[in-house]
Amino acid sequence: MKMLTCSRLSSFLGILPQKMLIQGILLLVFGVISLSIQGQNLHTKEAIVIQENPAINLAATQLPSQVTVPKKSSWVNNAFDWYQKKSMQGDFQIHGFIGQSYILSSHNNVFGHSTSGAGGSFGLTEAGLNASFRPLPKLLISAQVLSRRAGEGSSGMPRLDFAFLDYRLYSHEANQFGIRAGRLKNPFGFYNDTRDVPFTRPSILLPQSIYFDRTRNLALSGDSVQLYADVGHSRWGTFSTQVGLLFPIVSDRDTERAVLVFPNMHGHLTREVSYIGRGIYETNDKRIRLGVSGIWLNSNYDPPVGEKILGLPITSGSLQFSPVYFSAQYNSERWSLTGEYAIRHFAYSGFHHDTIDKTNFFGESFYVQGEYRITPKWETFIRYDVMFTDRSDKNGKNWVLQDPDHLKGFEHSRYAKDFTVGLRWNVTPEFMVRAEYHHVNGTGWISRLDNPLLNQTEKNWDLFAIQASYRF
Repeated sequence: MKMLTCSRLSSFLGILPQKMLIQGILLLVFGVISLSIQGQNLHTKEAIVIQENPAINLAATQLPSQVTVPKKSSWVNNAFDWYQKKSMQGDFQIHGFIGQSYILSSHNNVFGHSTSGAGGSFGLTEAGLNASFRPLPKLLISAQVLSRRAGEGSSGMPRLDFAFLDYRLYSHEANQFGIRAGRLKNPFGFYNDTRDVPFTRPSILLPQSIYFDRTRNLALSGDSVQLYADVGHSRWGTFSTQVGLLFPIVSDRDTERAVLVFPNMHGHLTREVSYIGRGIYETNDKRIRLGVSGIWLNSNYDPPVGEKILGLPITSGSLQFSPVYFSAQYNSERWSLTGEYAIRHFAYSGFHHDTIDKTNFFGESFYVQGEYRITPKWETFIRYDVMFTDRSDKNGKNWVLQDPDHLKGFEHSRYAKDFTVGLRWNVTPEFMVRAEYHHVNGTGWISRLDNPLLNQTEKNWDLFAIQASYRF
């Protein structure tokens, strides 16, 4: 591996002030909270003995038995009384995470200028802050703000990841039924609900055949209303299901470049009512998990005035994307075996363009993954991951025939076969370090924003990634 160049080192140092600022703010907030809570037990203008309080017993043992402090305003005391009470009851919680990755690829950019010639990239930074509050036993309010810097497709600007109301209409022992509304995580596969948190993923990069990072905003969450139910049986296990209406998030450049399969489409996507659902069965001992998920995603395309594709003008049209996912997992004490398969229907219509309106194909994806828990702190995994943009044209030759003058030689952009091995070190419950290696044949899942020119991509390439993550 090449030594980092001065420019890459400067780029890395450039992110330190942001991280130091975040840490400083967190320390300041926690320090104020800690001092304020301690101050609640101190009388003013006269010395007193600190009273026993289980919530702050540790802090009390670290303070002198007699101190004098100025009196705080009543609204501050009331606010901290409320916060302490709700936190102790579990009604109000705040959590967060941050992860920083370094990526080095032999060819093709991943999350920035990651090639060895550029010295690799520190371009993948993930941070989130979430809060949940239960004002009523059956009502949960939850939200998360997410910042993700990931190459040209994600600048790191904080965005609302999810924010919803969850009301349990019925709850009895192992059975419950409820409704959620707001910006919700899209329920499909085993990992999409939690893919934004590094600790809940099996690897730095999820299997890209199922969980595309280049359409991550589209896949991760949407504005939705969902019904959910969990039904448990003492002998047979648990069945969980979620179904709902969805307005997908399609207004980002990476999603548009990925979904618009014809070259030189420079218009914009608009969202339409879509549908989503998932069902998961688990045995009571969690050894076996089986799932099926489906999405019926609708969107319209608005072209700029006078746009032509393959030499012919087009009008506004619609796109329909309807993948179905099948998931299976077996867990033992030391190892897990996971596999997921997807068939993805993609169709264009209403463009008044013979070639585009005939675009109707099925993509295909699958992966098989084995994880082994060496010790409670060390885990390793191995995975084989395959995706075909069009399963009837797996090698991309028919796709090239649409425009041989510009597309010939780039058949590899229609598929990807990824062999991956990785290692995870759980340093503490809050701090984790990961490393993984990928050998990839094809460029079917790389970002078109990070790799705008097909003639600068390579069919066979390697990728190495390391990541450090912290949560609280």
